[in-house]
Amino acid sequence: MIVDDDLASCRTLQLHFNTQGYEVTTAQNVDDGLKAAKQMQPDLIILDIKMPGRSGLQGLPDFKLTHPETPVIMITAFHDMESTIEAMQHGACEYIHKPIDIDELDKAVSNALQHCNVHKSDLEITPANELHKYSMVGKSWMMKEVFKTIGLVASQPLNVMITGESGTGKELAARAIYNASERSTEPFIALNCAALVETLLESELFGHEKGAFTGALQRHSGKFEQANGGTIFLDEIGELSPSIQAKLLRVLQEKEFTPVGSSKPQKTDARIIAATNVNLEQQVKDGHFREDLYYRLCVVTIDMPPLRERGDDILPLVETLLGRINKELKRNITRLSQETLNAFITYDWPGNVRELNNVLMKAAAMCQGDIITLDLIPDEIAHDPKYHNRINRTSDKINNDDPLPLMSLNELEKQHLIRVLRETSWHKGKTCKILGVSRPRLRRMMVNFNIQQPQ
Repeated sequence: MIVDDDLASCRTLQLHFNTQGYEVTTAQNVDDGLKAAKQMQPDLIILDIKMPGRSGLQGLPDFKLTHPETPVIMITAFHDMESTIEAMQHGACEYIHKPIDIDELDKAVSNALQHCNVHKSDLEITPANELHKYSMVGKSWMMKEVFKTIGLVASQPLNVMITGESGTGKELAARAIYNASERSTEPFIALNCAALVETLLESELFGHEKGAFTGALQRHSGKFEQANGGTIFLDEIGELSPSIQAKLLRVLQEKEFTPVGSSKPQKTDARIIAATNVNLEQQVKDGHFREDLYYRLCVVTIDMPPLRERGDDILPLVETLLGRINKELKRNITRLSQETLNAFITYDWPGNVRELNNVLMKAAAMCQGDIITLDLIPDEIAHDPKYHNRINRTSDKINNDDPLPLMSLNELEKQHLIRVLRETSWHKGKTCKILGVSRPRLRRMMVNFNIQQPQ
């Protein structure tokens, strides 16, 4: 069954699935869809989010209540993390963006009919306003997968390992899991395991009694005690010593720990989310990390992609980060020069989102107007050979003598797209690779900007 207020979309999908041998029923709103579902008992539901009356997200719990075994695929024109998490937590098994890529939809339908069996009782929703403070930004397919996984695991009592390079947003992912979980009203305690020597780390994790060691003038509650009932985030978990690893394993196995200087174990119900930027599997093979601890921590693994593989996310990240920076510095930076944007898109960002934020922060602080120009960003970005080689090869010169004009971010994106299309001789595959976008995303951009290939 397809529930979408867009009659043309409904008809197109109906014809497509009819040719594959499926029996298809359509509805134009949630209430009509619920009535039809009771009669036809569909094997799969495709549900649009934005519709008159109740939205697909509002109607999804009712579909899952009356048809708990029926997989639901959500479709939407929006790209926000909160909607993705909300849909997955209410029991959706897939989340696809418009304009719909038929191959992607066919794969989702096939997977849903074979594997999806999500029960409403397994997942609960956190109010959307709980998710904004630590919201992540991303339109790339890799980030969409991260959002889906967060939505699926947040409300389940599972330990989670978040992997990825430094600066990719591992703590943001941990906070998103926490905010979307049933523990969101309890404490969230974060600790960087690489920031303390072993003796201090043990005390920070498990606490100590008065007189346990020199300088222990009073009792100190550790992170596991502070996080009881909530979530403890252990960053740089790969830096733990063998002694601390053994004690952490006991916490995972027995749900208890013993403070330094005490002989009485204490119980804890803290959920553990760990993170690392090293290859823990290799650490296990090399004998530096306990195999039993590794498998206890890695019940679910979320891999945060590096920024160099998220070309589609550069613009929304710049817009979001500049909004926060403007508020913090009381500035009103509204634009980037095209040269600056091109350099940002071409640069590899070894420091990932954290580096991008730092570059924008410094540029905003030094900027005397409302435009960030190339001279305000570091030389290694502004003079990146990859960027300049590409610019030198392009035939799309606005003016050989004059500097590039200053324009809005929207116009910059359009001009950059035209530049790449011309440089690749309008080769869609090469353009997608350079921009880091999918073909459906490229088609959508060309339609939005009214860009047509010359005859």
